[in-house]
Amino acid sequence: MSPKSKALPSLSMVIAAFGMERELPRTLHSLSPAMQRGIEPGDYELIAVDNGSVPPLEPVTAPGSIKTTWLRIDDAPPSPAAAVNLGIESARADLVGVMVDGARLASPGLLRNALLASRLDERALVITLGFHLGWEPQQRSVAAGYDADAEDKLLAESGWLEDGYRLFDISAWAESSEGGWAGLPAESNALFMRRAMWHELGGMDEAFAIPGGGLVNLDLLARACELPGVHPVILLGEGTFHQVHGGVSTNSLSRRWEEYHAEYLRLRGKEYARPAYEPTYLGTRLPPAPF
Repeated sequence: MSPKSKALPSLSMVIAAFGMERELPRTLHSLSPAMQRGIEPGDYELIAVDNGSVPPLEPVTAPGSIKTTWLRIDDAPPSPAAAVNLGIESARADLVGVMVDGARLASPGLLRNALLASRLDERALVITLGFHLGWEPQQRSVAAGYDADAEDKLLAESGWLEDGYRLFDISAWAESSEGGWAGLPAESNALFMRRAMWHELGGMDEAFAIPGGGLVNLDLLARACELPGVHPVILLGEGTFHQVHGGVSTNSLSRRWEEYHAEYLRLRGKEYARPAYEPTYLGTRLPPAPF
């Protein structure tokens, strides 16, 4: 093995963001060596992609000796797909994870267990479940008055910076993961596969042009599950936790499913259906079920 190859990380984590001046620093902190357990700083890299924020996002240094690359698309389309694909192309590791929404905190064993899961099979597709900070999915809680101030107070009182697993105590299942630990999520907001598989898939489909991407993330998982020889692996006891930020999908007071589904129907020529797959489950702990 050459000295250059020894320096390559084992995992690249791509995080796409638009705006999120409040949320992205927390996300990067949750992915830093200060919070992640069982993985060394040299084993992974973070790639943050600013999808045309105005003003541009200020680069943030995550705690610990972790390589963080900052990229930006100046004249960015409203969908995050191009930003995600730029991050994937910049990744140096064989295993590449994608967080399409930079407002999601990660549980402490997310990266370690993603690496472990990837070693089960060369065609491993590592899927994580999603949660929303607060006592119910934010599509409902925002309508009831949940906002950034309430969330800041909730996080401050939770002690999550001392133990990231405390995020489970202050969160609810995302609607896409409403089946719980034994269910099959409709999307994954931290999805991992080898770089060759990302290229085989063509990354995220940039034809999804609705602001926020519409059903692009659901489409991504559905297409990935259809890859030849794919081996889905769902992580137990880990997940991502959505911070409220006024997103056009998660936090919108008006549901836009009809608009999103119309775009999907036009692009795919069929109605969206939650993917059916038979996963392997991998995990080292199982927290109490959230609300």
